[in-house]
Amino acid sequence: MQWEVVIGLETHTQLSTVSKIFSGSSTQFGAEPNTQASPVDLALPGVLPVLNRGAVEKAIQFGLAVDAVIAPLSVFARKNYFYPDLPKGYQISQFEIPVVQGGKVSFVMEKDGKSEVRSVQLTRAHLEEDAGKSLHEDYQGMTGIDLNRAGTPLLEIVTEPDMRSAVEAVAYAKALHSLVMWLGISDGNMQEGSFRCDANVSVRPVGQKEYGTRREIKNLNSFRFLEDAINYEVQNQIETIEDGGVVRQETRLYDPDKKETRSMRSKEDSQDYRYFPDPDLPPLAISREWVERVRATMPELPAAMRERFVREYALSEYDAAVLTQSKAMAAYFEAIVSKAGKEQAKPAANWLMGDISSTLNRESVDISASPVSATQFALLLQRITDGTISNKIAKEVFAAMWEAKASQDTLADEIIDSKGLRQISDSGALEKIVDDVMAANAKSVEEFRAGKEAAINALIGQAMKASKGKANPAQLTALLKQKLTA
Repeated sequence: MQWEVVIGLETHTQLSTVSKIFSGSSTQFGAEPNTQASPVDLALPGVLPVLNRGAVEKAIQFGLAVDAVIAPLSVFARKNYFYPDLPKGYQISQFEIPVVQGGKVSFVMEKDGKSEVRSVQLTRAHLEEDAGKSLHEDYQGMTGIDLNRAGTPLLEIVTEPDMRSAVEAVAYAKALHSLVMWLGISDGNMQEGSFRCDANVSVRPVGQKEYGTRREIKNLNSFRFLEDAINYEVQNQIETIEDGGVVRQETRLYDPDKKETRSMRSKEDSQDYRYFPDPDLPPLAISREWVERVRATMPELPAAMRERFVREYALSEYDAAVLTQSKAMAAYFEAIVSKAGKEQAKPAANWLMGDISSTLNRESVDISASPVSATQFALLLQRITDGTISNKIAKEVFAAMWEAKASQDTLADEIIDSKGLRQISDSGALEKIVDDVMAANAKSVEEFRAGKEAAINALIGQAMKASKGKANPAQLTALLKQKLTA
């Protein structure tokens, strides 16, 4: 039987406010346990929550960025459950009327060897407070409770069950991660819990309309864990069904050491949480004027930038989509073009998507921390254009610039001169190389003159080897053709 995978993601994004969503306590990471928990966070008798305006504005920014509806009136509710790190015995969240409704996130992914732009529809994004943290280490069989996170502002972003593979889910999650950082509404630090995903996974026979029973995998805080957990869960569910078993709705945890999911508890439905409007918080009213004020403060969005890159720099839609996956990457690209000129836009894009990205990935360095600045790289591009070096030699120069952790705009020239890498463009020197190669490769010369045009490639290769890669390829090829047809 052929199976279809159905995946939806719920992403808890910590909003980058200085204080918590309903109190003035700090959200700074790394403080001593229970030093950033106010009476409001601890749910002491008589205290009242006060909504953080900054958290609301960040939610509005997100809604505008994904082309969602910003609810003019939304409601906070109490989500009731009992857990040691939940001081109130309930979590303040939003249920029936969230602040952000609908929207979509677009991204580039590879499929069958081709790149395509995909979109995942969002169901909602709602504001809520985080719970505390249970600590299970070093307590001699007991569990410690740290309430510093209690009340930290979250935007929970929920998708429709649109994704059909772990690869697609990761591509979406990466695009969402990039977007919230682009907007500046979250620092996106997955190690610190600022961006974590819950994956809802089910399988069904291909062609069946009804969804299978879903399982939720909680608190996945890396893209690799997300992919591995989904792949394991899919295989587990398929094997369970094919062996005659039944997939039961439940919440599961992923064990990265064993690379498997395990049962945590039976999965609750919404009615199990006994939601009701929080009597201490009035409905959240968001006027059209407020929305427009927030819109006016927002940066250029990725979709608008993609369209501008196609229009202004004559890039393909794919190139533009890749370059705008990261705000830092887009800024680096535009900084190169501003120095080297718009005619260098396509070469700059090729380098960014090729050698530069591969070097960044290999060294685990973000482009914002690249040791080769955009200004320095623009100079390197200019040296290719003016014939000082070839593309092949430019790769060697770039590698040397990276290793030297370039600090001067003239470093490309310094490396070219110190290593003797300037391209040979002198016609006399090139002619001697060509004559020597033709004399030493008479068979290839005869084959070309007999009509085998591909034979010139061997001669070009020998000439480039003789020049140690420094011959100007265009001049060399033209001179070879001239002599071969003489």
